[in-house]
Amino acid sequence: MNPLFKNRAQGAHVSKISLFQRCLMFFINHFRQALGSLGELWRSGMSSAMTVGVLGLSITLPTTLYVMVKNTEQISAGWEHASQISLFIKDKASQRDVNQLVKRIQLWPEVQDLTLITADEALAEFKQLSGFGDAIAYLDSNPLPNVVLVTPTQRHASPVAARALLEKLKNEREVDIGKLDIEWLERLHGLLDLVKDLVSVIALLLFLAVTLIIGNTIRLNILNKKDEILVMKLVGATDAFIQRPFMYTGFWYGFLGGLLAWIAVTLLLWWMSASIANVSALYQKDFNITGLDFNTFISMLGISVFLGLSGSFLSVKRHVRDIEPT
Repeated sequence: MNPLFKNRAQGAHVSKISLFQRCLMFFINHFRQALGSLGELWRSGMSSAMTVGVLGLSITLPTTLYVMVKNTEQISAGWEHASQISLFIKDKASQRDVNQLVKRIQLWPEVQDLTLITADEALAEFKQLSGFGDAIAYLDSNPLPNVVLVTPTQRHASPVAARALLEKLKNEREVDIGKLDIEWLERLHGLLDLVKDLVSVIALLLFLAVTLIIGNTIRLNILNKKDEILVMKLVGATDAFIQRPFMYTGFWYGFLGGLLAWIAVTLLLWWMSASIANVSALYQKDFNITGLDFNTFISMLGISVFLGLSGSFLSVKRHVRDIEPT
């Protein structure tokens, strides 16, 4: 061996990289590539803005519909007392029988609240509201029965559960008639279910369209950098290293699109708040529309980022692999 090379070999030593240094370099490389991808979006200008706009507006529509359905459910939650059951007690039932009935029903797990309206209380209320107080005074006896108002628990306030509870209550020996005006509530629940399914279908179609648009955009970026990718592969760059900037591009598309969707939904709800206030005033009700809470915002942003990464992944895996130096 040449003495010069022998001395170099003896004096040389292999520097070992610690696990901490490897992890640090891993995150530094990812951070650099993420910033580089963001810079590419900034330099592309209008084309990137249009892609972000398409993604953001595509998420805005289902998100706005979701918020409106959510607010409608909150309003209908206050109408669950419409599933309240009215029990008309038999005339021959004594006051003791009525009290025993009330005590028995109060112990049922399906019942949240119970109110007894005696015949005398019902007659006094009828005199006050009807305006026939003088005429009612000529009646020989009170024609109104005792009434028990049963409010189911939230779990048993749905139309099906409330109807089952009604049938159970009608089997009590003191009960003459049981009444449950639940048909309109069934229609409301059916309409809300239909709207939920419609929102889901619209969201799936729009999300699929967004994924395809982002995938096509990333594909065009890959084809524009075909020569650069060939050079990188010639010097030994792996497919994962080449694919990473394009994946970060999809991430930024999704992140910026999610922020744009949040801003758009917030503006739409603010614009609609005046009309909702006018409708509430007509019904003499105070109602403030609930906007996007933090959990909904995070979910929307996560879905947007997932769509961006999905579109990038589908395009990158195929096209980067197909580019090989000959």
